[in-house]
Amino acid sequence: MSLSRRPGPSRRVRVREVVGDVTREREDRLATEEPLEIRLGWPGRSPERLTVTMRTPGHDFELAAGFLYGEGLIDSGDHLHTVAYCTDHTLTPEQEFNVVTAELRRPPLRDPGGRYDGPTAGSSACGVCGKQSVDDVMAAAAPEAASGPRSPVPPEVIASLPDRLREAQRVFDRTGGIHAAALFDVDGEPVVVREDIGRHNAVDKVVGSLVLQGRPTNLPVLCVSGRIGFELAQKAVAAGVGVIAAVGAPSSLAVQLAESAGLCTVGFVRDDRFVVYTEPTRIGV
Repeated sequence: MSLSRRPGPSRRVRVREVVGDVTREREDRLATEEPLEIRLGWPGRSPERLTVTMRTPGHDFELAAGFLYGEGLIDSGDHLHTVAYCTDHTLTPEQEFNVVTAELRRPPLRDPGGRYDGPTAGSSACGVCGKQSVDDVMAAAAPEAASGPRSPVPPEVIASLPDRLREAQRVFDRTGGIHAAALFDVDGEPVVVREDIGRHNAVDKVVGSLVLQGRPTNLPVLCVSGRIGFELAQKAVAAGVGVIAAVGAPSSLAVQLAESAGLCTVGFVRDDRFVVYTEPTRIGV
C-alpha cells in the first residue's frame, strides 16, 4: 500500500528554452496549483462542503481559518475547535491532502446559506456587485475591524514594502509564478508572509496564521503583490488593517469599500512613488 504524499509548493518539469538561435533543455519549476475543499461543521451539524478554491499547497489550515474569518463566519481562533485534513474513507490518496475540515465550537456567526454553492465558488469572494457587496462586507465585519490601528504609517515605510515583500518570496524565486501577501508593523517589519497561486488565498493564509495563534489581525499594513480587487479589500476590512498597499492598481469597488470602512488604499507602490486613493491621513500625507 502506497502512502499519500502531501503536495509541495512547486513541481519539477523539463522544458526547452529558446534564446535567439540557441535551444537547450533544462529543468524548471512550476508553482503547484491544486484544489482545496473546505468543509465546515459545528455541534449538531455534520461537516459539509463550504467552498473549493484553487491554491498552492502549504499552510492549508491557515487558509481555511483565514477564509472563515474573512467571510465573517468566525470571530476568533477560539471559535475553531479543530482544523484538520479530512479522513473521509471515500477520498482517493490524491484527494487526501486537498480536503480540510473545520469544526467549530459553536455555530458560525451567520448562516453560510447558498453563497458558496458551486465547484468554483472560492475563486472570488462574492458574486454580487456595487452597494450590496459593500453593505454585506460591513455587516459581516466585527465592529472593531473597520477601525484598525490609528498610528500613521510613514510614507517611506509604504514605499519600502514591495521590496521587503519580494525579499521573502521564496517560491517566487523558484517559479516566477506566484503571488504574495504580508502583514507589516508600523516600522515596516514583516509579521507574517505567505505565498499562493491565488492572491486572495495568500491573504487568507496571512490572516489565518494570526487567527490560529490567537493574535490580533488588525496590524497597520497589508501589502499584496499584483492589484487590489474587491475581495482583497474585503479581507483587509475583515482583518481590521489600517492600510492595504499593492504594486498594482485598486478596482473601483475596492476603493468604494475602502471609503466606507475607513481603509487606506495605496496603489502603484514602486520606485519611491505611490498613489493614495482613500484615507491619506493613515500614512501622514
